[in-house]
Amino acid sequence: MLTDLSPLIAATARWLTGAYPACGGALATARCEAQARQAVTVAAWLRYPTEIDAALVTMAGPGGAVRLDWVTGADSGGDGTAEEWAWRTWVDEVVASWAAGLLAEPALAGPAVGALAGSEHTSGRPEEFRRLLAPDDGDRSAAALLRHPDLIAPVAALHHHELLDRLAAGPALAA
Repeated sequence: MLTDLSPLIAATARWLTGAYPACGGALATARCEAQARQAVTVAAWLRYPTEIDAALVTMAGPGGAVRLDWVTGADSGGDGTAEEWAWRTWVDEVVASWAAGLLAEPALAGPAVGALAGSEHTSGRPEEFRRLLAPDDGDRSAAALLRHPDLIAPVAALHHHELLDRLAAGPALAA
């Protein structure tokens, strides 16, 4: 049974950067993707704190991007082939919402990373979330749309209360 959240993280980060693309060229795109990936990783680890949680979501499926597309007005209307859109089934709406909240409200990012302390995902290895926790001017410029509170608010608001509840639980949630 797959307990790795990487397909969910990759698909959700891809959805976020597609809905809120980078401002600039290739370097800006890479910086925007790194920020999205870090925010989605933290959100996924908070949402699925144990290997059992990860195994269950990979077995049942995260739900896909349909509602997120509708909320953002990015509904594809069925464009493209099934193969081109198959990755979208791995998008997790709650994780996308939580990641959007972490990107739009930088004050939440520190507590979110802190809540991962001692979790099964972080035990035994240091994790680096610098682009999420302390973005420089280049990071902020590259991800201007992704970090804009008004633009990303429809996605962030979907599950904002659940994120706040999870952060209130703190590191004890991973125990």
